[in-house]
Amino acid sequence: MTNDAAGPAPLAASAMTLETYRFPAHRLQRQQRDPDRTPLVLVACGSFSPITYLHLRMFEMANDYARINTSYEVVGGYLSPVSDAYKKAGLAEARHRVRMCELAAEETSSWLMVDPWEALQPDYMPTAKVLDHFEYEINHVLNGILAADGETRKPVKIMLLAGADLIGTMSTPGVWAEKDLDHILGNFGAMIVERSGTDMDEALANLKQWEDNIHVINQMIQNNVSSTKIRLFLRRDMSVQYLIPQSVIKYIDEHRLYTDDGETKAKDAKDKEKDKQRATN
Repeated sequence: MTNDAAGPAPLAASAMTLETYRFPAHRLQRQQRDPDRTPLVLVACGSFSPITYLHLRMFEMANDYARINTSYEVVGGYLSPVSDAYKKAGLAEARHRVRMCELAAEETSSWLMVDPWEALQPDYMPTAKVLDHFEYEINHVLNGILAADGETRKPVKIMLLAGADLIGTMSTPGVWAEKDLDHILGNFGAMIVERSGTDMDEALANLKQWEDNIHVINQMIQNNVSSTKIRLFLRRDMSVQYLIPQSVIKYIDEHRLYTDDGETKAKDAKDKEKDKQRATN
């Protein structure tokens, strides 16, 4: 999508603290173009450790899907990295992940933005609350966007953008709180990009009550690049050229990230525990 920026670039997302935080809206479309459509902002929550071309490509696929198959008009897209409190193996510090997302958006896109709010939180922030944050900032603080008539304001639909693995966890009993699922899928909705290895029919069958708010996007060109695979390549000193943006590769090299990201240590700890159990049996 082309974009009429909503204003000057704010303080860089990677430079913000909780005290200096300002919601980034510099690439948010200022005015709706098609009066018959509903303005839509896509929000991708995740580790992004590191961000890959697939993460970026998801937004383009979702934009095409919205334009061709729905009555939505995409007016913005946000990457929202999780905070350090997530404590997942392979998770680089939030400041690094925010900066890598920022570099990737600057290098490859004219409309994607990075919101560091979630990454700055001292505690893990559930996805439902993150979407509430976007709803508040865009529809209450900014009062939506200017309608196509140039006179009135129009509220923006906020929607989660995610890979099929997320729907897999959502359909597994006990993984997500029922109230969070209802809030995310009932009030916001989701665009889900298919991924090999996930049985979409089975996953969607367990989410039947929200099926009207779940949009499945088929990958016409399969791309199964993942952050996990990128970290594996880096630990093995293998090239990740053309799998992640060049600016991100340079940043990783400069800061010596993922040479040993904790996953190897975690695996070693598990192996030692198994050996210990065998010895006591």
